[in-house]
Amino acid sequence: MKMKNIAELSINRVSRPIKVLQFGEGNFLRAFTDYMIDILNEKTDFNGNVAIVKPIPFGNLDSFKKQNNLYTVVLRGRQNGEVINQSRIITCIEKAIDPFSDYDEYISLAKLDSLRFVISNTTEAGISLDESDSFEGLPKSYPGKLTKFMYERYCAFNGDKGKGLIILPVELIEDNGKKLLECVLSLCDIWKLPAGFKDWVKDSNIFCNTLVDRIVTGYPKGEAEEIYKELGYEDLLLDVGEPFGLWVIESDRDISGELPFDKAGLPVVFTDNQKPYRERKVRVLNGAHTSSVLVSYLGGIEIVRDMMNDSIFGKLVRNIVDNEIVPCVPLPLDEVKDFANSVYERFDNPFIDHQLLSISLNSVSKWKARVLPSFKDYYNKYNTLPKLLTFSFASLLAFYTGSDFRSDGLYTKRADGTQYVVHDNEDVLKFFAEYSTKPVMEYVEAAAKNTGFWGEDLSEYTGFCDAVAGYLADIRADVKEAVIKVLGE
Repeated sequence: MKMKNIAELSINRVSRPIKVLQFGEGNFLRAFTDYMIDILNEKTDFNGNVAIVKPIPFGNLDSFKKQNNLYTVVLRGRQNGEVINQSRIITCIEKAIDPFSDYDEYISLAKLDSLRFVISNTTEAGISLDESDSFEGLPKSYPGKLTKFMYERYCAFNGDKGKGLIILPVELIEDNGKKLLECVLSLCDIWKLPAGFKDWVKDSNIFCNTLVDRIVTGYPKGEAEEIYKELGYEDLLLDVGEPFGLWVIESDRDISGELPFDKAGLPVVFTDNQKPYRERKVRVLNGAHTSSVLVSYLGGIEIVRDMMNDSIFGKLVRNIVDNEIVPCVPLPLDEVKDFANSVYERFDNPFIDHQLLSISLNSVSKWKARVLPSFKDYYNKYNTLPKLLTFSFASLLAFYTGSDFRSDGLYTKRADGTQYVVHDNEDVLKFFAEYSTKPVMEYVEAAAKNTGFWGEDLSEYTGFCDAVAGYLADIRADVKEAVIKVLGE
């Protein structure tokens, strides 16, 4: 017997006004923002649906049409010590529009009295100024599309100050709302739009900086049939993610009353400064990855979950975070510890096989952004080297050891003979191909003094090069023994 599609289920759809315009139909937005809006509708008086707009010409919206804009979010993982595996059918998508083939329907949304929010996820490159973009027709860039859309709204309501929008970009760049506003204002000048419109953009609209956090793996290709059986229906838009979620929204005006996430018990923080939360995520979650996965891979570990459950490398991760990262994050200590504990649960997700090699991509720039700030704060706070973060630098040098540089990366091997490929920028890999096989101290000093990598000369930290050289020699001799040794120091 053929299994039903989700569109054939008897679902009580509630007709609601469109309050949200969403640029992007991808996995993350559907399992994060749309998921939250769906819960808002259920648990509060928000009473608003979403109109999805496809921001690029590639791809199609056929699955949305076939399924009447219905789809399922499955959240799986560990939370508060329990294994979570829960599903929810999302009913808040009112329509999905391709503006490249149906421009009139798209632009008609600008004239909706009910419209209040604009959400976007157009990749990090999506928020950038394209000075060659054209106002005529449908602009190419996302800032161009948004500027013209806002201009159409401004004209439709004769510049009514009460018809402004709340802009919530979730692209993973710092100050995403501020940078998007800068692009819009620049296009106002380039396109010579009326001064009154530019003032309306600045005064009647709220561009929020946001930080989002949830691992979303999307459609589960290898497990879809098994999940269909659990659900009792097919869903071509099935979207899988982890239970953990966090949305930090920074704005200069209080908008929490219009988005009553707190009443729905959702993990959303409204603030006038999201930087500490960004630092917490980058330092604790990303920093834990970058400071531990390279040496764990060299020690024979393949995925994050196995790293966390290993008696040696799991202890290393927790000691790095608890002893050298958490004490230096500029938020209340208990709050940071709670976040760290949630990170450990996320790393131990039984449903996600997160490959260490995939995390190793571009580890030089990652070490600078994710680990170096904690290293420096610890050094300045305690006037001594953080031994485990220093050890992580030696681990990076060990992982990047090899002279076989090819067009697709730096080829090398770990102690058990397994070949792996280091992926990073070409200039980075050329440096390591040249220096990593030189005598240990020469290699360490060349790497530490490379200000192009770190933005400063790391050899100026007292004892740094000597410590790194000792750790590197230990790692090369026996990875596990090196970790045991540094943990016991």
